[in-house]
Amino acid sequence: MGECSTLVTTEPVPPRMRNDGPFYFLAALAGIGTGWVDVAVDDLLFTALLVLMACMLLGLLRPRWPWRWVVVVGVFVPVAELAAYLILTVKPTRAQVYGSFLAALPGIAGAYGGSLMRGVIDNLRQGK
Repeated sequence: MGECSTLVTTEPVPPRMRNDGPFYFLAALAGIGTGWVDVAVDDLLFTALLVLMACMLLGLLRPRWPWRWVVVVGVFVPVAELAAYLILTVKPTRAQVYGSFLAALPGIAGAYGGSLMRGVIDNLRQGK
């Protein structure tokens, strides 16, 4: 019974154990915004850059499991294209639809790069 009492502490919750809900919302918002820009501008490189920046920021803010930011941001780009097809009069081409799925690839580099950057910053702050 002594072991159980040592596990219970009154210390504050560490930063990585906090709720990630607002970050998922931010990722979904970034994905929807990127998808809208992809429909409006129709430039795959600019779309890939926006996905890269969003995933890098999210990987920097929440470095644990960076692949989740690629999934959340990357899923909403084709969803925004589908919404534009169904709601608006904008009809994306077949190449634009396939390109919206490929826009998630730079997000992998961004999310893992942001996570790595966070690790380096944490080590520098600790003086390692």
